[in-house]
Amino acid sequence: MKIELKGRKAIVTGSTAGIGRAIAEGLARAGASVVINGRGEQRVAAALDEIRALVPDAELTGIAADLSTAEGSAALVAQVADADILVNNLGTAHLNGFFEQSDSEWLDLFQLNVMSGVRAARHYLPAMARRGWGRVVFISSESAIMIPKEMIDYGMTKTAQLAVSRGLAELVSGTGVTVNAVLPGPTRSEILGNWMKATAQGQGITQEEAEQNFLKTMRPTTLLNRFTSTEEIANMVVYVCSEQASGTSGAALRVDGGVIRAIF
Repeated sequence: MKIELKGRKAIVTGSTAGIGRAIAEGLARAGASVVINGRGEQRVAAALDEIRALVPDAELTGIAADLSTAEGSAALVAQVADADILVNNLGTAHLNGFFEQSDSEWLDLFQLNVMSGVRAARHYLPAMARRGWGRVVFISSESAIMIPKEMIDYGMTKTAQLAVSRGLAELVSGTGVTVNAVLPGPTRSEILGNWMKATAQGQGITQEEAEQNFLKTMRPTTLLNRFTSTEEIANMVVYVCSEQASGTSGAALRVDGGVIRAIF
């Protein structure tokens, strides 16, 4: 299968590092022109340089905007009015205690993980539907289904993304636009990778040993018995954004290494 996205414009939110950065590179390799997004100019510029070094003929644009705010979202659409592909990847997670968390912490995470994607989809989806082609992908998580007790707020936002994704797929049914969610499992991304690196240094073990300890204690149902790579997540996303994936919409597609013990 050869995926060809030349002539398509893609926006990948939160794409200066980790899974988003890998998705942006994957879409660029497939020929799409890609908009890189992050909160700071320096991180955006660094990501652009990295991808250009790896994909010399890539057509890239960088936009620094904090999409957790309505103002930041407006700044994005002011600079990029239209897109064929929207990957709502922006998000974060923090270990926390449910009984100690404040309302503002809950609301801040919801703005970042959920409303950033809601606002982007609200702007870009109508034009996709009018043209009769488009791809929207929400990067959710296996934590949407297996809610982690140490990050209940995070699990809630990832479940919310599944609801938004499925609802939007219903809303644009029959238009040629597909809307799907991708559910990564434990991944050697920037956030979890840095956590594992810090854990390894604190315990005097290797990062691989720290990852194995995490899997045994926190995700013992894994079938891969290793963390996935950001490239493995990106491969699924690039496929879902392709013409070849035209028959898939309203789906929650797992790249979780088998952590979720369910047939469907």
